[in-house]
Amino acid sequence: MAFPEAYQAHSPAVPPWLNKGDNAWQMTAATLVSIQSMPGLVILYGSIVKKKWAVNSAFMALYAFAAVLICWVLVGYRMAFGDQLLPFWGKGAPAVGQSYLIGRANVPESKTMPFYPMATLVYFQFTFAAITMILLAGSVLGRMNIKAWMAFVPLWLVFSYTVGAFSLWGGGFLYQWGVIDYSGGYVIHLSSGIAGFTAAYWVGPRLKSDRERFPPNNVLLMLAGAGLLWMGWSGFNGGAPYAANIEASIAVLNTNICAATSLLVWTSLDVVFFGKPSVIGAVQGMMTGLVCITPGAGVVQSWAAIVMGILSGSIPWVSMMVLHKKSTLLQKVDDTLGVFHTHAVAGLLGGLLTGLFAEPVLCRLLLPNTKTRGAFYGGNGGMQFLKQVVGALFVIGWNIVSTTIILLAIKVFIPLRMPDDQLVIGDDAVHGEEAYALWGDGEKYDPTKHGWHSSMYSEDIAPSPYGKGARGVTINL
Repeated sequence: MAFPEAYQAHSPAVPPWLNKGDNAWQMTAATLVSIQSMPGLVILYGSIVKKKWAVNSAFMALYAFAAVLICWVLVGYRMAFGDQLLPFWGKGAPAVGQSYLIGRANVPESKTMPFYPMATLVYFQFTFAAITMILLAGSVLGRMNIKAWMAFVPLWLVFSYTVGAFSLWGGGFLYQWGVIDYSGGYVIHLSSGIAGFTAAYWVGPRLKSDRERFPPNNVLLMLAGAGLLWMGWSGFNGGAPYAANIEASIAVLNTNICAATSLLVWTSLDVVFFGKPSVIGAVQGMMTGLVCITPGAGVVQSWAAIVMGILSGSIPWVSMMVLHKKSTLLQKVDDTLGVFHTHAVAGLLGGLLTGLFAEPVLCRLLLPNTKTRGAFYGGNGGMQFLKQVVGALFVIGWNIVSTTIILLAIKVFIPLRMPDDQLVIGDDAVHGEEAYALWGDGEKYDPTKHGWHSSMYSEDIAPSPYGKGARGVTINL
């Protein structure tokens, strides 16, 4: 039923403070970020790992997405964006009541009041919390006990993620001091990279055979997941200003420029030094470009986005391809997908480069009544660079300590690493399911096995068209 325009203007669902364009864009941006995780990283993780770990890796991402949402609305959101409890932490409280969710969005400690309801902001910020958790998972794929992971997700969200989010975004001490993290270079990428590396240390390595040979089970599907990740990043950085404004437009353009530049540089380095362009390498280069631009996407000029892309396609490449092989510590810690290089190194690089290239006019669009500028523009820019360094050190230190404490506490009750007999078999031993358990592969039907359902498969005892003595199988869809 269509309602007259005059009625809509005065409808209780359209209060005077609501900007429909901002609200529509923010919910769209939130959906784009959600798609990065579900199905983007679910597909990427399920495809980039060895065949025997496809189900487990995809499930770790799927579980994290669901678990983070429930923890977020019950306590996490207001720890990250609510009233201050400590200079680095907010007071935890539920965000599920209608009286709270239908009111105008408000981040009290940062004096931020977007023109849409609190429900929109709660969901938008959830999508960032979820993808941080899923990125962290990339460091421990292929051996972390799934039960330990299920316990780790809510604990890390509450005791690590919310601290970084409140400190840098929710009005905490780093926000008040003026550290710039436009859309998560520190809150999301540096924290997931450092926490992932720390978790990989405590969980322990994969089997020796898996570490030596860990080929993707489906490169084309891996590219599909990577594509969802790249396209979803327009919501990731485009939604950061909390409005459909000029900053959002600049951020989206810069995001794609930096990602494309970084991919091309990484691929070129692969060709120069290894003789062949690697598809996995191209995805890594894409990722480092997206990560690097994130802390400054809306406050740097597009020529700076190209410079950042050149550096993000080369410095993490050197850390992964050269320094990793020479470092005893990096060799010892089994970081499955190299999250330390693609997120910690690239996120730190982006945060520091933002301290150099933050452009004064663009900064005023985001932060009115401030004189924020990068060191490249003189004035107090050198101080801004120092602030970026201090902000990074806090995020690094907090994630090392909090991740360590959480994992050691879990270890008292649940082993962090799967037993070796499960590690040898993989998905079938852990979940009773396999990614490519297809009929015709020689597997015998077993009605007692977990994952088989009589309503899905039935044996046809009629003569088989495939030859005398063969038994046909009818699949009931």
